[in-house]
Amino acid sequence: MNRIIELLNKIGLTLQIVKTAFAAAASWFVATSLLRSEYPYFAAVAAIITVQVTVADSVDKATQRIIGIIGGVLLSMLLGHWFQIGAISIFFIILIGMSIAKALRMNSQIISQVAISSLLVLAFGQTREGYGYERIIETIIGSSIAVLINALIIPQNAVPEVERSLLTYSKLAASTLISLTSLLDNGEGKGETGRSEVDALIKEAKQCDKALDLAKQSLKYNPLLTHKRTRLRQLTKSIHQLESITIQIRGIRRSLADLGAAPHLQLAQTYIHLLKQAMLATANCIKYFGETAINTSEENINILEITIGQARKEQDYCLHYLSSISSLASIRDVGSILTDLDRIISETTYLNQPVKEKATA
Repeated sequence: MNRIIELLNKIGLTLQIVKTAFAAAASWFVATSLLRSEYPYFAAVAAIITVQVTVADSVDKATQRIIGIIGGVLLSMLLGHWFQIGAISIFFIILIGMSIAKALRMNSQIISQVAISSLLVLAFGQTREGYGYERIIETIIGSSIAVLINALIIPQNAVPEVERSLLTYSKLAASTLISLTSLLDNGEGKGETGRSEVDALIKEAKQCDKALDLAKQSLKYNPLLTHKRTRLRQLTKSIHQLESITIQIRGIRRSLADLGAAPHLQLAQTYIHLLKQAMLATANCIKYFGETAINTSEENINILEITIGQARKEQDYCLHYLSSISSLASIRDVGSILTDLDRIISETTYLNQPVKEKATA
């Protein structure tokens, strides 16, 4: 099934296009059957506009369309008694309609819809009684059918994209922390600050948030995917933990930059090795945390716990030998780094939910 969908996508026949065409045809058929209208184009147009990527977006478009058409029809019916169709009447009706909608702080799409429906009803409503009311009913029919089709026929599920984004985010966070160890090398990496790596991590965090927002939209008003909401809440918590980890990595970068800015206060090679080992072990915690958040199997949990234990041991070594540093300024910066590393471990320790619940998600 997935291969067929991928093949159709390559030739431009996406699921959304198919649903849009089906919604337009179904709206035309239903409107024709109920209203006996020969050309219920308002129903088809409403369906085409309403079908969006997510059900929530479809509901939003339907609401805007219906409010706009009702406003336009009422305005044309009210002013149509004093105006005949012509350039002047078109100018004044569109001017008044859009101004009122703007004054009421309506959405820009509603404002445009008020103008369009006002024009059409003014042009055709004077030759047929009840024209405006039929257009409102057609719009409601088309919008409703589009929402139902979008919600019931293979509704979009963006949760897998959040999982992929979270995994990418956790791996990049781990690799970023590893890359910062180069700032500890004496003579090597001179002039490096780690800013570009951290900026890339922040950018990835924003991409992850976008995927999360899309997933939340895809589940809103979606009766067939309500069971995915628990899973999305779990992923949301994990992403927030990674965002907190990102804050700690930014702090580590600043502390390392401060250490590098004072070459006369260089750390001993023995301590640099200990600090590097602590950073590498903590980076592994971030990596396995991401993998465990996606697949909370008993095996992954055990690996994460072992990794966390190793990271705590490496950090304890650094803390134990902190007194070997003679410079108070260096002690301050190294202490800040160790504090941030400990906070990272604290974020990776907590799991969102029991193993059985996550494994079946």
